[in-house]
Parts: sequence; structure tokens; C-alpha cells
Amino acid sequence: MKFPKELNTYCPYCKVHQVHKVKAASKGRASTLSAGNRRHARRLKGHGSKRKGEKSVKKQGKRQKIVLQCPKCNKKHERVVGTRTTKKLEFKS
Repeated sequence: MKFPKELNTYCPYCKVHQVHKVKAASKGRASTLSAGNRRHARRLKGHGSKRKGEKSVKKQGKRQKIVLQCPKCNKKHERVVGTRTTKKLEFKS
């Protein structure tokens, strides 16, 4: 999916429309000591047939998320692009 590098959109902090910079949102590093990760590792441990939480099929695509940065206040807010799932997001100049 192709998407513009700049987008005129509403800034919820300034409460006006501005031309925002657009960037693809990326996940931060997962904390290894969080309760959810410890629980997941505990369930994957052990021997035998089907282990809980191990997926055999990988998803084909996800709904893409973008980060919009306001030039006036420099604050960032996120937006999910479109209703369809895509494999990757490409920015055109």
C-alpha cells in the first residue's frame, strides 16, 4: 500500500489542521520480565504433543499503523490506515 510522506490532518493537541510528517509505527522491544511473557514461557515449557501458545500458521497481513507528527507542537499521534490488511506500507514522496 502506498501512502504519502506528509498529510494535512487534524492535530488533537493544537486543535487545528496541520501538515503532519508520516512514519510507520514500530513495536518497541518486549520486556522479558513482564508477567505475560513469564506466563507464556511457563506454558511453552515441558514436553509433548501440542504446546499451548505455539502457532503453526502465520498471519498473512495486518492493518498498518502510522505515526503522525505535528510540526507546530512536535507531538505524535497514531492512526490505523484503511480497513484492509496489507503486508507492508510504502511511502511515496
